[in-house]
Amino acid sequence: MSAPGGMFALEETSLVAELFDEPAIARLRGLVRLDDHVITRANPHVPESAEDTEILITGWGAPRFDAGMLANWPNLRAVFHAAGSVKRIVSPALWERGIRVSSSASANAVPVAEYTLGMILLSAKHALDSANAYRDTQDMSLSRPRGDIGAYGITVGVIGGSRIGRRVLELLRPFDISTVLYDPSLSATDAAALGTTLVSLHDLLRASDIVSLHAPSLPETYRLLGASELAIMRDGTTLINTARGDLIDTDALVAELMAGRLKAVLDVTDPEPLPVGHPLFSAPGVTLTPHIAGSIGNELRRMGRQTVDEVERFVTRGSLDFEVHHRDLATIA
Repeated sequence: MSAPGGMFALEETSLVAELFDEPAIARLRGLVRLDDHVITRANPHVPESAEDTEILITGWGAPRFDAGMLANWPNLRAVFHAAGSVKRIVSPALWERGIRVSSSASANAVPVAEYTLGMILLSAKHALDSANAYRDTQDMSLSRPRGDIGAYGITVGVIGGSRIGRRVLELLRPFDISTVLYDPSLSATDAAALGTTLVSLHDLLRASDIVSLHAPSLPETYRLLGASELAIMRDGTTLINTARGDLIDTDALVAELMAGRLKAVLDVTDPEPLPVGHPLFSAPGVTLTPHIAGSIGNELRRMGRQTVDEVERFVTRGSLDFEVHHRDLATIA
């Protein structure tokens, strides 16, 4: 039996090489007949050869696969998304046709959790503020943090028991840090299995020295942290957001930052990107990074490797370890 046909659809052709190094491409070619045509944002034309495609490998910038787009792929059996969330590219038509969907979201969760761990430890040490002060004052004695600093004995509140939230909890276990978790979809038993304690959102905000957001962007999580929630947080608490900007009321957060009551590490914002001159750029106690927590650089190859592994499972055994079902869309990021 001949190998199934395969095709790429993503932002631009160069992203293929960033995701899949030469050994990964060689493995793919041993599993599927890769079409030389790459569907990109600049060249969205779907060639006639798509009729033979059974395996579609997508990434950031892929088109949305609704019924009209899927008409180009009459023999498509599976979509392998070499990126995180599939929400932007999927439609009910995929599952109605029995096309299976797999995502590399779990691979993308790794660098986000690593970024979060780094920021938790740096925030607990007040290292980010101290570095800024040292640069500005050029005076070591004036720049050294004072007071009750450090990670020993602090409490970190994790909002969202997602892949990333669970990974963060796992990474925090070796440290002398207590954790609490808010996730209305989990039970106390579930939380205990993750090595943490399930609490209400308000109890988490009251108890935590550092709060880290890992919830999906859903109608029920929009502005999850508004003015009243931020007001519950203790003075000096650091809020870390690597999830979605619209989980936080930006204006309310700016007010707390300007008052010097809270600190924040924001890799995502609302709006995103921030317009020039936005108050967050000049607010005290905030560290802004340009949406870098997810996979970039050599981290992309982790997603590529997972995608190839998943294609191999599907082609050789018909199984998927990272399958996304239609019912999952209501709760995933």
